[in-house]
Amino acid sequence: MGILRKCALSFGAMMLGSHFAQAETLTIATVNNDDMIVMQKLASEWEKSSGNKLNWVVLEENVLRQRVTTDIATKGGQFDIVTIGALETPIWGKSGWLTSLDDLGDDYDYNDIFSSVKNGLSADGKLYAVPFYAESSFTMYRTDLFEKAGLKMPEQPTWTQIAEFASKLTDKSKEQYGVCLRGKPGWGENMALITLMANVWGGTWFDMKWQPQLTSKPWKDAVNYYVDVMTKYGPPGATANGFNENQALFSAGHCAMWVDATSAAGRLYDKKTSKVADVIGYAKGPGEVTNVGNGWFWAWALAIPATSQKTEAAKSFVKWATSKDYVKLVAKNGGVVTSPPGTRKSTYSPEYLKAAPFAETTEKAIETADPSKPTRDPVPYNGISFVIIPEYQGIGTTTGQAIAGALAGQTSVDEALQTAQDNAVEVMTQSGYIK
Repeated sequence: MGILRKCALSFGAMMLGSHFAQAETLTIATVNNDDMIVMQKLASEWEKSSGNKLNWVVLEENVLRQRVTTDIATKGGQFDIVTIGALETPIWGKSGWLTSLDDLGDDYDYNDIFSSVKNGLSADGKLYAVPFYAESSFTMYRTDLFEKAGLKMPEQPTWTQIAEFASKLTDKSKEQYGVCLRGKPGWGENMALITLMANVWGGTWFDMKWQPQLTSKPWKDAVNYYVDVMTKYGPPGATANGFNENQALFSAGHCAMWVDATSAAGRLYDKKTSKVADVIGYAKGPGEVTNVGNGWFWAWALAIPATSQKTEAAKSFVKWATSKDYVKLVAKNGGVVTSPPGTRKSTYSPEYLKAAPFAETTEKAIETADPSKPTRDPVPYNGISFVIIPEYQGIGTTTGQAIAGALAGQTSVDEALQTAQDNAVEVMTQSGYIK
């Protein structure tokens, strides 16, 4: 009887152990940007070492945001890991929708992460997402085309100068466009750029009483400029072009200038993916009547929804994918210039700085972008290219759609901004911001 009891206990312990050692399958939602596609390819290393599996849901940026926001807000529980950013993280963290990620261990080296990035992904002193890469925005341009035309890009250009350069560098018969800018509608697509433009024309999303300002003179000036320049000097079908599409156009040699994310530089400078790797210059994001708010702050980051039942395995993956060792793994596989930028101080080694001439400009742009002072005039909100309030995703997307309609010639700029203003007033009144 004693032997049988021992065998039973031994078998029970073995079964209990196998239960805890059971491999997990994690569902991860991410964006179809180059850096995330690299992560997907390299993730087999983590799968081998952990014994776990990843089920990838890779989506276009606007679709990802919609799917993840709906799932998180309704507590749907579809995903164990989500790719989100500096707008959603503090709001969702504060709402209790995300798992805190302050406990990944001393070997994770939290002090190595840029403090501005950590702060942007925190709420109430807790970190709710870990940064995969971070970025600001700047001006990229073709040095060969500028030289040939006898033009010189200043370190701090204005949008007026960008238009002047674009007029001289556009040759549509050769599919050479003076400037490529985001036209695809979405709060994180065209509105990320257009908000910067409104900022430097002296505009704000809201005044100190939360009254929307979309029909103000700065907004009208900025959006009229945007539509005019894109129509005259931009590529056809621009309302379909977001970050990825413009990166492809620039890499293929079709754009003389591109104002967008600093994270694009690694791909553009990689000769395996870019035809113009040897002829790219970098300048600050354009200003106009002011330079305040001319460069955004953004981080794509990995977070774990509070609904996930596989938190420990999920923490293991997000720790691996945002670690110093992961950065080294990317460099080993694709070259140091392809390292995920903007998150860790250790990435900016002498080897990286030598291989990536854009690195110092990128680092400086990220460090100087200040979401607490996004505009020239005082505002009640934080966020440079977006407003960190829950209502902004809807307001920003509606505004982006209206402006895309003006870019496509379906409506006037004034009509588009009036539509956006009316929507914003309605939302802000219903939400209790406007008394």
